[in-house]
Amino acid sequence: MESYRNILCAIDFSPSSEAAVDRAASLARDTGAQLTLLHVVEYFPVDRSNEQIAPENTDPQQYRMNRAHELLADQARRLGEIESLQEVVVSEHSAKHEIVRFAKERQMDLIVVASHGRHGISALLGSTATGVLHTASCDVLAVRAVI
Repeated sequence: MESYRNILCAIDFSPSSEAAVDRAASLARDTGAQLTLLHVVEYFPVDRSNEQIAPENTDPQQYRMNRAHELLADQARRLGEIESLQEVVVSEHSAKHEIVRFAKERQMDLIVVASHGRHGISALLGSTATGVLHTASCDVLAVRAVI
């Protein structure tokens, strides 16, 4: 079995995704792979939290991009000695679509995503993780959420 060279960790800044970042960093450290942290900004999703709503007189898309870059940088700093690339993609498509597209375009060997640990197979993995698992052209690791 060949070692992974390019690992993509897709994160949504939930507590579950922190476990995925930790696992991806550990794999990158062990294999010497390049680690890329990816966050997809779905253009005006219906279920935005108050934290994602831009302050008055601020461009909402730019606000969300800036906030995503800040949060990715925080995750990268938290990893310490592990260097990582940080990418934010804005899309009118779903996160699962963009994760798979990004991984294929950048020739990733492994995609690491967080599961959400609810009931049933779709809920167990989460709809994004399930979509990535079924459509990615590379290996996918779903990291179990710590509940």
